[in-house]
Amino acid sequence: MTQIKTFKLGDFHLQGGATLPGAWIAYKTFGDPSLPVVLYPSWFSGLISDNEWLIGENMTLNPKKYHIIITALIGNGQSISPSNSDIFPFPDVTVYDNVRAQHQLLQSLGVKHLRAVLGWSMGAAQSFQWATQYPDMMDICVPFCGSARTSLHNQVFLEGVKTALLAAKSLTSAGSGVGIAKVPSRNRAEWSDLEKEVGLKAFGRGYAGWGFSQAFYRQEVYKTAYGAKDLEDFIVTFWEKWALSKDPENLLVMLRTWQAGDVSKQAPYNGNFEEALASIKANTLVLPAETDLYFPPEDSRYEVSCMDASRSKLDIFPSIWGHWAGGPPGNMEDVKWLDEKLAKIFSETPTNIATELESLKL
Repeated sequence: MTQIKTFKLGDFHLQGGATLPGAWIAYKTFGDPSLPVVLYPSWFSGLISDNEWLIGENMTLNPKKYHIIITALIGNGQSISPSNSDIFPFPDVTVYDNVRAQHQLLQSLGVKHLRAVLGWSMGAAQSFQWATQYPDMMDICVPFCGSARTSLHNQVFLEGVKTALLAAKSLTSAGSGVGIAKVPSRNRAEWSDLEKEVGLKAFGRGYAGWGFSQAFYRQEVYKTAYGAKDLEDFIVTFWEKWALSKDPENLLVMLRTWQAGDVSKQAPYNGNFEEALASIKANTLVLPAETDLYFPPEDSRYEVSCMDASRSKLDIFPSIWGHWAGGPPGNMEDVKWLDEKLAKIFSETPTNIATELESLKL
């Protein structure tokens, strides 16, 4: 197994017109480079190691069968981020920018074709982006518990946790996907220990009502699955602990990326969401969770309805675990369900599907 590596992007020009000087992305590989390649991008706040639970010799993502590449989201603390650079203010980075950076990495590794791209949450957003940005490059796309465009309701949720975090520095949001209201008299990059503690705890508590479903809390699954004594113990030991392990500026960078997610915000679609989804050539399996409060199945159902019906399918996690049905496992039943769906689409999809589709048109 390899260690985490970095790929230097140089002065990386962003979709919004800014430049990220001396940029890099972090990645880790599993399996021999001669094997078919699977790209597995990270999720909001997640480290590369947080993706590894889905990889194993007894799993579909078997490093004996595939060369698996996990890439770290810009802002996660491993790729270039506020916490590991002196860039301030850190420019807005889009999902498009992340995928273009990943594409440059793959080019440097000599990868010309992907067997699959897949991911959870913001990893799903990157999977959708890959399928529309480089539609000829992959056979399979499996976004789980995520979306091709961040819904208005999702943006509202993110505004809530963002504002809770900023309030610790007496700052306010300037709007969804925008950042903060201008406060020239204060150096926002410098967070005191108290500001971090207050802001990150508030961020985690705000998140607590969204990551898991109403049924998860109603049935007190946090007691049996995580050993929490009661609700407050779970909020402290799970949600506050998670939030306190993060850098506030990193969270704000990734949050803006999430809020601005939209596969149609690129040429040649130029805002036509339906056209962007219709352009997908990969065999695509969209997997929302029945009780996900961020990415409800009805949003995924509309996305799939815009795709070519012959190579797109919707299936729904039958889970009360909400968004976490597809995340780092607390529930092994959901892991088994997901892995079975991956095994099926991997076994049924021919290689170089885009090439075969083009040949059928001749």
